[in-house]
Amino acid sequence: MAICGVCFRHCEIKEGGIGFCKARTCQNGKVIPCNYGRITSLALDPIEKKPLRRFYPGARILSLGSFGCNLRCPFCQNNEISWSDEVFRMAERAAFLSPEELLKIALKYRDQGNIGVAYTYNEPLVGYEYVKDCARLVKEAGMKNVLVSNGTAELSVLNEIVPYMDAMNIDLKGFTDEYYSGLLKGKRRQVMDFIEEAVKHCHVELTTLIIPGENDSVEEMKAMTAWIASLENGRDIPLHVSRFFPCFHMTDREATDVKKVYELAETAREQLKYVYTGNC
Repeated sequence: MAICGVCFRHCEIKEGGIGFCKARTCQNGKVIPCNYGRITSLALDPIEKKPLRRFYPGARILSLGSFGCNLRCPFCQNNEISWSDEVFRMAERAAFLSPEELLKIALKYRDQGNIGVAYTYNEPLVGYEYVKDCARLVKEAGMKNVLVSNGTAELSVLNEIVPYMDAMNIDLKGFTDEYYSGLLKGKRRQVMDFIEEAVKHCHVELTTLIIPGENDSVEEMKAMTAWIASLENGRDIPLHVSRFFPCFHMTDREATDVKKVYELAETAREQLKYVYTGNC
Protein backbone atom coordinates (compact mmCIF):
# COMPACT_ATOMS: atom_id res chain seq x y z
CA MET A 1 0.00 0.00 0.00
CA ALA A 2 1.10 3.56 -0.71
CA ILE A 3 -0.37 7.04 -0.35
CA CYS A 4 -0.91 9.14 -3.48
CA GLY A 5 0.27 12.73 -3.24
CA VAL A 6 -1.43 14.28 -6.26
CA CYS A 7 -4.48 15.89 -4.64
CA PHE A 8 -6.17 16.49 -1.30
CA ARG A 9 -7.65 12.98 -1.22
CA HIS A 10 -4.28 11.33 -0.49
CA CYS A 11 -5.74 7.98 -1.53
CA GLU A 12 -4.33 4.93 0.22
CA ILE A 13 -3.91 2.55 -2.71
CA LYS A 14 -3.37 -1.15 -2.18
CA GLU A 15 -0.87 -3.05 -4.30
CA GLY A 16 -2.48 -3.39 -7.72
CA GLY A 17 -5.41 -1.24 -6.65
CA ILE A 18 -6.70 2.00 -8.14
CA GLY A 19 -7.19 5.50 -6.78
CA PHE A 20 -10.32 7.66 -6.75
CA CYS A 21 -9.26 9.21 -10.07
CA LYS A 22 -9.10 5.79 -11.77
CA ALA A 23 -5.73 6.77 -13.22
CA ARG A 24 -3.23 5.94 -10.47
CA THR A 25 -2.24 2.57 -9.07
CA CYS A 26 0.27 1.04 -6.64
CA GLN A 27 3.12 -1.04 -7.99
CA ASN A 28 5.93 -2.40 -5.81
CA GLY A 29 4.82 -0.14 -3.00
CA LYS A 30 4.90 3.03 -5.10
CA VAL A 31 2.06 5.07 -6.62
CA ILE A 32 2.40 5.41 -10.37
CA PRO A 33 0.09 6.58 -13.18
CA CYS A 34 -1.61 3.71 -14.99
CA ASN A 35 -2.60 6.13 -17.75
CA TYR A 36 0.98 7.12 -18.70
CA GLY A 37 1.02 7.72 -22.46
CA ARG A 38 -2.42 6.16 -22.91
CA ILE A 39 -4.11 8.56 -25.28
CA THR A 40 -7.87 8.64 -25.80
CA SER A 41 -8.13 11.93 -27.70
CA LEU A 42 -5.86 13.81 -30.10
CA ALA A 43 -6.87 16.82 -32.21
CA LEU A 44 -5.52 20.03 -33.69
CA ASP A 45 -7.73 22.69 -32.08
CA PRO A 46 -8.06 26.46 -32.25
CA ILE A 47 -6.40 27.93 -29.17
CA GLU A 48 -9.68 29.67 -28.35
CA LYS A 49 -11.29 26.26 -27.75
CA LYS A 50 -9.20 25.61 -24.61
CA PRO A 51 -10.48 28.32 -23.92
CA LEU A 52 -7.67 30.86 -24.16
CA ARG A 53 -8.50 34.27 -25.58
CA ARG A 54 -5.37 36.25 -24.72
CA PHE A 55 -2.67 33.73 -25.55
CA TYR A 56 -1.61 33.56 -29.22
CA PRO A 57 -5.10 34.32 -30.60
CA GLY A 58 -5.77 32.71 -33.97
CA ALA A 59 -3.22 29.95 -33.40
CA ARG A 60 -3.88 26.23 -33.31
CA ILE A 61 -2.60 23.74 -30.78
CA LEU A 62 -2.26 19.97 -30.72
CA SER A 63 -4.57 18.81 -27.94
CA LEU A 64 -4.43 15.42 -26.26
CA GLY A 65 -6.17 13.63 -23.42
CA SER A 66 -5.86 10.40 -21.51
CA PHE A 67 -8.36 9.07 -18.96
CA GLY A 68 -9.23 9.68 -15.32
CA CYS A 69 -10.29 12.61 -13.12
CA ASN A 70 -10.22 13.46 -9.43
CA LEU A 71 -13.56 15.33 -9.41
CA ARG A 72 -17.07 13.98 -10.00
CA CYS A 73 -18.87 16.78 -11.84
CA PRO A 74 -22.31 15.41 -12.78
CA PHE A 75 -22.35 17.73 -15.81
CA CYS A 76 -19.02 16.48 -17.22
CA GLN A 77 -18.80 16.92 -20.99
CA ASN A 78 -15.93 14.42 -21.29
CA ASN A 79 -17.40 11.82 -18.96
CA GLU A 80 -16.45 8.85 -21.16
CA ILE A 81 -12.78 9.46 -20.42
CA SER A 82 -13.14 11.09 -17.00
CA TRP A 83 -15.19 9.02 -14.59
CA SER A 84 -17.99 7.10 -16.28
CA ASP A 85 -18.13 3.31 -16.49
CA GLU A 86 -16.36 3.68 -19.84
CA VAL A 87 -13.07 4.70 -18.23
CA PHE A 88 -11.65 1.22 -17.78
CA ARG A 89 -12.73 0.17 -21.26
CA MET A 90 -11.05 3.30 -22.55
CA ALA A 91 -7.91 2.30 -20.66
CA GLU A 92 -7.83 -1.02 -22.46
CA ARG A 93 -8.36 0.55 -25.89
CA ALA A 94 -6.16 3.62 -25.52
CA ALA A 95 -3.13 3.69 -27.77
CA PHE A 96 0.30 4.33 -26.28
CA LEU A 97 2.05 7.49 -27.43
CA SER A 98 5.53 8.20 -26.10
CA PRO A 99 6.64 11.78 -25.37
CA GLU A 100 9.05 11.52 -28.30
CA GLU A 101 6.27 10.44 -30.66
CA LEU A 102 4.03 13.25 -29.43
CA LEU A 103 6.74 15.80 -30.15
CA LYS A 104 7.11 14.48 -33.70
CA ILE A 105 3.37 14.96 -34.29
CA ALA A 106 3.45 18.46 -32.82
CA LEU A 107 6.34 19.44 -35.09
CA LYS A 108 4.60 17.87 -38.08
CA TYR A 109 1.65 20.24 -37.69
CA ARG A 110 3.74 23.35 -37.22
CA ASP A 111 3.12 24.40 -40.82
CA GLN A 112 -0.64 24.24 -40.11
CA GLY A 113 -0.37 26.86 -37.38
CA ASN A 114 0.37 24.55 -34.46
CA ILE A 115 2.23 26.33 -31.67
CA GLY A 116 2.63 23.37 -29.31
CA VAL A 117 0.70 20.93 -27.13
CA ALA A 118 -2.32 21.30 -24.84
CA TYR A 119 -2.92 18.72 -22.12
CA THR A 120 -6.70 18.58 -21.81
CA TYR A 121 -9.99 16.65 -22.22
CA ASN A 122 -9.68 14.54 -19.06
CA GLU A 123 -7.87 15.86 -15.96
CA PRO A 124 -4.20 15.95 -17.04
CA LEU A 125 -2.72 16.23 -13.56
CA VAL A 126 -3.81 12.75 -12.46
CA GLY A 127 -1.06 11.69 -14.86
CA TYR A 128 1.26 14.64 -14.34
CA GLU A 129 4.38 12.54 -14.92
CA TYR A 130 3.50 12.14 -18.60
CA VAL A 131 2.62 15.83 -18.86
CA LYS A 132 6.01 16.74 -17.42
CA ASP A 133 7.96 14.41 -19.73
CA CYS A 134 6.14 15.67 -22.82
CA ALA A 135 6.21 19.33 -21.85
CA ARG A 136 9.97 19.27 -21.31
CA LEU A 137 10.56 17.97 -24.85
CA VAL A 138 8.05 20.39 -26.36
CA LYS A 139 9.66 23.35 -24.63
CA GLU A 140 13.14 22.26 -25.70
CA ALA A 141 11.85 22.22 -29.28
CA GLY A 142 10.78 25.86 -28.96
CA MET A 143 7.05 25.20 -28.85
CA LYS A 144 4.39 26.10 -26.28
CA ASN A 145 2.74 24.03 -23.55
CA VAL A 146 -0.81 24.62 -22.33
CA LEU A 147 -2.51 22.94 -19.38
CA VAL A 148 -6.31 22.74 -19.11
CA SER A 149 -7.06 21.64 -15.56
CA ASN A 150 -9.52 21.63 -12.69
CA GLY A 151 -6.69 22.80 -10.44
CA THR A 152 -7.30 20.04 -7.91
CA ALA A 153 -3.67 19.22 -7.19
CA GLU A 154 -1.05 19.79 -4.54
CA LEU A 155 1.44 22.60 -5.09
CA SER A 156 4.18 19.96 -5.25
CA VAL A 157 2.57 18.70 -8.46
CA LEU A 158 2.32 22.23 -9.84
CA ASN A 159 6.00 22.76 -9.06
CA GLU A 160 6.88 19.68 -11.12
CA ILE A 161 5.25 20.97 -14.31
CA VAL A 162 5.14 24.75 -14.09
CA PRO A 163 8.72 25.30 -15.33
CA TYR A 164 7.57 23.95 -18.69
CA MET A 165 4.14 25.60 -18.93
CA ASP A 166 3.41 28.70 -20.96
CA ALA A 167 -0.31 29.01 -20.30
CA MET A 168 -3.13 27.41 -18.32
CA ASN A 169 -6.88 27.49 -18.32
CA ILE A 170 -8.06 26.49 -14.86
CA ASP A 171 -11.65 25.78 -13.87
CA LEU A 172 -12.83 27.80 -10.90
CA LYS A 173 -16.15 26.00 -10.85
CA GLY A 174 -17.79 28.04 -8.13
CA PHE A 175 -16.99 29.94 -4.98
CA THR A 176 -18.58 28.09 -2.10
CA ASP A 177 -17.26 25.10 -0.19
CA GLU A 178 -20.72 23.52 -0.30
CA TYR A 179 -20.74 23.52 -4.10
CA TYR A 180 -17.25 22.06 -4.39
CA SER A 181 -17.46 19.41 -1.68
CA GLY A 182 -21.10 18.50 -2.28
CA LEU A 183 -21.77 18.42 -6.00
CA LEU A 184 -18.22 18.05 -7.32
CA LYS A 185 -16.62 15.99 -4.53
CA GLY A 186 -13.73 18.45 -4.53
CA LYS A 187 -12.03 21.03 -2.35
CA ARG A 188 -12.30 24.70 -3.23
CA ARG A 189 -9.33 25.80 -1.11
CA GLN A 190 -6.95 23.54 -3.02
CA VAL A 191 -8.07 25.00 -6.33
CA MET A 192 -7.67 28.54 -5.02
CA ASP A 193 -4.15 27.79 -3.76
CA PHE A 194 -3.27 26.23 -7.12
CA ILE A 195 -4.50 29.29 -9.02
CA GLU A 196 -2.80 31.71 -6.65
CA GLU A 197 0.55 30.04 -7.29
CA ALA A 198 0.05 29.40 -11.01
CA VAL A 199 -0.54 33.07 -11.87
CA LYS A 200 2.96 33.86 -10.60
CA HIS A 201 4.58 31.66 -13.25
CA CYS A 202 2.64 31.68 -16.53
CA HIS A 203 -0.35 33.08 -18.39
CA VAL A 204 -3.55 31.93 -16.68
CA GLU A 205 -7.19 32.20 -17.73
CA LEU A 206 -10.09 30.94 -15.63
CA THR A 207 -13.41 29.33 -16.57
CA THR A 208 -16.65 29.14 -14.60
CA LEU A 209 -19.56 27.10 -15.93
CA ILE A 210 -22.80 28.58 -14.64
CA ILE A 211 -25.18 25.88 -13.35
CA PRO A 212 -28.78 27.02 -12.72
CA GLY A 213 -29.60 26.94 -9.02
CA GLU A 214 -26.05 26.03 -8.00
CA ASN A 215 -23.46 28.78 -8.62
CA ASP A 216 -25.47 31.41 -10.47
CA SER A 217 -25.97 34.16 -7.90
CA VAL A 218 -24.66 37.68 -8.38
CA GLU A 219 -23.35 37.61 -4.80
CA GLU A 220 -21.19 34.56 -5.49
CA MET A 221 -19.81 36.09 -8.68
CA LYS A 222 -18.94 39.27 -6.80
CA ALA A 223 -17.09 37.29 -4.12
CA MET A 224 -15.25 35.19 -6.68
CA THR A 225 -14.12 38.08 -8.86
CA ALA A 226 -13.05 40.11 -5.83
CA TRP A 227 -10.77 37.23 -4.87
CA ILE A 228 -9.42 36.90 -8.44
CA ALA A 229 -8.73 40.64 -8.55
CA SER A 230 -6.74 40.34 -5.30
CA LEU A 231 -4.21 37.95 -6.89
CA GLU A 232 -0.96 38.99 -8.56
CA ASN A 233 -2.01 41.09 -11.59
CA GLY A 234 -5.48 39.81 -10.75
CA ARG A 235 -7.53 42.39 -12.63
CA ASP A 236 -5.79 41.27 -15.83
CA ILE A 237 -6.68 37.58 -15.40
CA PRO A 238 -9.23 36.65 -18.09
CA LEU A 239 -12.43 34.95 -16.90
CA HIS A 240 -14.67 32.85 -19.13
CA VAL A 241 -18.28 32.75 -17.93
CA SER A 242 -19.89 29.80 -19.72
CA ARG A 243 -23.43 28.60 -20.26
CA PHE A 244 -24.45 25.14 -19.04
CA PHE A 245 -26.37 22.64 -21.16
CA PRO A 246 -27.96 19.50 -19.65
CA CYS A 247 -25.73 16.43 -20.04
CA PHE A 248 -24.39 13.27 -18.37
CA HIS A 249 -25.94 12.95 -14.87
CA MET A 250 -27.40 16.47 -14.82
CA THR A 251 -30.44 16.53 -17.07
CA ASP A 252 -32.84 17.67 -14.37
CA ARG A 253 -32.68 21.35 -15.33
CA GLU A 254 -32.74 23.59 -18.37
CA ALA A 255 -29.74 25.23 -19.98
CA THR A 256 -28.57 28.40 -18.27
CA ASP A 257 -30.60 31.43 -19.30
CA VAL A 258 -28.46 33.50 -21.67
CA LYS A 259 -29.51 36.67 -19.87
CA LYS A 260 -28.17 35.21 -16.63
CA VAL A 261 -24.78 34.50 -18.22
CA TYR A 262 -24.60 38.05 -19.54
CA GLU A 263 -25.67 39.46 -16.16
CA LEU A 264 -22.95 37.54 -14.35
CA ALA A 265 -20.38 38.57 -16.95
CA GLU A 266 -21.29 42.22 -16.37
CA THR A 267 -20.92 41.66 -12.63
CA ALA A 268 -17.47 40.15 -13.20
CA ARG A 269 -16.45 43.18 -15.26
CA GLU A 270 -16.80 45.34 -12.17
CA GLN A 271 -13.57 43.70 -10.92
CA LEU A 272 -11.87 42.21 -13.99
CA LYS A 273 -10.73 43.74 -17.30
CA TYR A 274 -11.20 40.68 -19.50
CA VAL A 275 -14.46 38.75 -19.18
CA TYR A 276 -15.78 36.51 -21.95
CA THR A 277 -19.05 34.64 -22.32
CA GLY A 278 -19.13 31.10 -23.71
CA ASN A 279 -21.72 28.74 -25.21
CA CYS A 280 -24.19 31.62 -25.68
